[in-house]
Amino acid sequence: MPASDSFIVSAGENKDSPFAIAIMGPTATGKTDLAIELIKHFPCEIISVDSSLVYRGMDIGSAKPTAEELAIAPHHLINIRELDETYSAADFRNDCLAKMEDITSRGKIPLLVGGTMLYYKALQDGLSPLPSADEAIRKKLEADALSLGKEAMHERLKQVDPVAAERIHKNDPQRVQRALEVYEITGQPMTELWAQQESEKLKYNLIKIVLFPEDRAELHQRIELRFKKMVEQGFIDEVEDLKKYHHASLDLTSMRAVGYRQVLEYLDGQYDYQEMIDRGIYATRQLAKRQITWLRKEQNANFYDPATLSMEELLQNLKSSLSY
Repeated sequence: MPASDSFIVSAGENKDSPFAIAIMGPTATGKTDLAIELIKHFPCEIISVDSSLVYRGMDIGSAKPTAEELAIAPHHLINIRELDETYSAADFRNDCLAKMEDITSRGKIPLLVGGTMLYYKALQDGLSPLPSADEAIRKKLEADALSLGKEAMHERLKQVDPVAAERIHKNDPQRVQRALEVYEITGQPMTELWAQQESEKLKYNLIKIVLFPEDRAELHQRIELRFKKMVEQGFIDEVEDLKKYHHASLDLTSMRAVGYRQVLEYLDGQYDYQEMIDRGIYATRQLAKRQITWLRKEQNANFYDPATLSMEELLQNLKSSLSY
């Protein structure tokens, strides 16, 4: 939990770096509601951090803010792609940084809201420049290690990446091999690639508010109620229209989103209505579980249980941290 009078802040380049706020948390924990409350008290503009909200037409099943909510609190980075277009973490990072710079230049505070954890990681840490393993190169290096020995492999590393060789002991052949593999694949020392990523780290002083439910049973109930409410609001009709007029299918990345996949499979006759409901709820709970696992590792974050959240305390902490 944060201190009683201020927030933990994930530091940017220096103390004079601009501030940004992130509202993070698993699905169905009230992130949008909290964001709308915050913009009543602070000069914030909301940037969506949600891989489903970028798509036009995916409204009900993605819990996209309503027209009324958007009138009160406009969101950047929603409705910016068609269903058949892709949108990567790199795309998000580029778009988000541009929006943050624009918002800051106008004297306002970027307010990041959403639960796509990969987007947050890309934004905060940059995109990993290290390549995936290459099986052929790895086997060749393993064979070299067997025939030449670990000292010779470490000496080879000294020739191509002396900084890494200084850091990695010769008795750690796995890391020596990985550093050599990176050089073989990219032609660049791993040290240079890590330095490149370091330069991409977010330069903002970021206040991370994590809505982290302690009662999992209550979260599961909220997920069930919300999914059933989506169906009552016309979720199935929405997917039918996307299928009819926009050629929605499981081949599209957009349609692999939780909920949409299950409704599409139901419309394709793969199972009955009740099974679609059960599968949709289960898939959403699994998504929440993955989000919670990721959030547990989030550093320099301020955790709040939404069931016991004191808005007065949270606002006071923000005012103190932002010097308002």
